[in-house]
Amino acid sequence: MKSKWLWALLGVLAVVGVYAGTVLATPSSGQTTTTLAKAPFDPLSLKASTDPANIWRAKIKTHGLSDLYVVDNTFAANGGTSGWHSHPGPSLIFVVSGTITNYMSDGDDCMQHDYTAGQGFVDEGGDMVHMVKNNGSVAARTIAVQFLPAGATRRIDMPDPGNCP
Repeated sequence: MKSKWLWALLGVLAVVGVYAGTVLATPSSGQTTTTLAKAPFDPLSLKASTDPANIWRAKIKTHGLSDLYVVDNTFAANGGTSGWHSHPGPSLIFVVSGTITNYMSDGDDCMQHDYTAGQGFVDEGGDMVHMVKNNGSVAARTIAVQFLPAGATRRIDMPDPGNCP
């Protein structure tokens, strides 16, 4: 008899968990996403420096297999948004047209920064939760290059952290 109650309780908790995850997530609205390219990569260990004085250097190192994506995002004018989300790896984001605002939640702090066409920024991924929004009156477009662990979900919807506008 006790095992029936235990199974019933576990079933109710599972349903509540799925419901809460669905309700709390903030999916995109007014955003279209097109994957332009995806390719698997063996572990990377790249170093580059073309400057004899060694002032400029680049280093990219991964452990294990990776999936690299190139993603085209378009945000509708007057509020198109990615919704709150995270990624399991870093993204390099290029603003191709319009202006977007990147909202980043870090604990109790909310950081926001506007980026216009020709600018770019880095989304660290991991625990960094962010939302990209078009507050402008014309459509905005970004291209993102994402480095992710092989087989990982590219985007993880997250609840509104409650500390950003």
